[in-house]
Order: sequence, then structure tokens, then C-alpha cells
Amino acid sequence: MSLQFRRRYGKRRKHFLVHSMIIHKTDDFLDNTEHLSKDAQRILKRQEELFRNNWLDPRLHIKKLKEADGVYSFRITRRYRALFYFSKGEAVLFAVGHRKEIYK
Repeated sequence: MSLQFRRRYGKRRKHFLVHSMIIHKTDDFLDNTEHLSKDAQRILKRQEELFRNNWLDPRLHIKKLKEADGVYSFRITRRYRALFYFSKGEAVLFAVGHRKEIYK
């Protein structure tokens, strides 16, 4: 373990090998991403890559929704969220939008 790694993450940080996640996107999700700003679209691509590599990455700020069983959200920016659920071990992204409107 390198000195830089220990400074950044600490000695006792546990790492899990997570396989690359298969992601499906609904038509509604794809339509809604077109309405995001160019910056938000760029950040969404980066967040999707994080999600694909490790959906438990803390930078995604994943939350389980109380109102909907089995539905989760991850943060794109402070304003925008993406909603998803798991089906047969694969993730389905089905909604994206402003945090105050997406949960309705």
C-alpha cells in the first residue's frame, strides 16, 4: 500500500471488488437527459461510469427511496438526480430530473 493511498484513504479502509454493472436506460430516461444542460449531461456521463464500476461509490450519494419499494436515486449535481432499480442483477435507469420534481 503506497503512502499516498494511506494518506487519502487510511490503513483500514476496506475495498470490495465489484464487477462492472450492466445498465439499461428507458426511453423516458433518455428523453429527459436531453433536457439537461450540457454541463449536467457531461456530469451524468461521469456519474454513470462511477455507477457502472461500483454502484456503492460514496461519490454517487445513493439513497433508497422510502415512498417506492426497491427504487434508488443517485446524485448527478446538487440539483439533479437519477432514479433506478435493479432487475435480475442489472440496473435500470428510468428517470432523471430536478430533485424537487423527480420524486413526484
